[in-house]
Amino acid sequence: MFVTPAYAQAAGGAGGGAAFAQFIPLILIFLIMYFLMIRPQQKRAKQHREMVSNVKKGDTIITQGGILARVASVRDDELDVEIAQGVKIRVVRSTIAQVVSKTEPVAANN
Repeated sequence: MFVTPAYAQAAGGAGGGAAFAQFIPLILIFLIMYFLMIRPQQKRAKQHREMVSNVKKGDTIITQGGILARVASVRDDELDVEIAQGVKIRVVRSTIAQVVSKTEPVAANN
């Protein structure tokens, strides 16, 4: 009538190797996600940070709002850009989406 404790525990527990084997698919999924999604996104973000930090006076840029402008002056976190002849606005450096053309440094005449 009553189940003895020995009979209820007779099924046995899972071994340590079996518990690890259950996590292998989860680990593989994480590795695949890292190499296909996370790592390329980090590379793109690093390239964008470098591009934004290297903006100089005279460069032509496109802002995230779609404004095409030429950089008039560079400050720490802001840029004065000219969007039309005589029309200057200030934009935050982080809103730059793309640098269209870069100014080349003048070569020194020896």
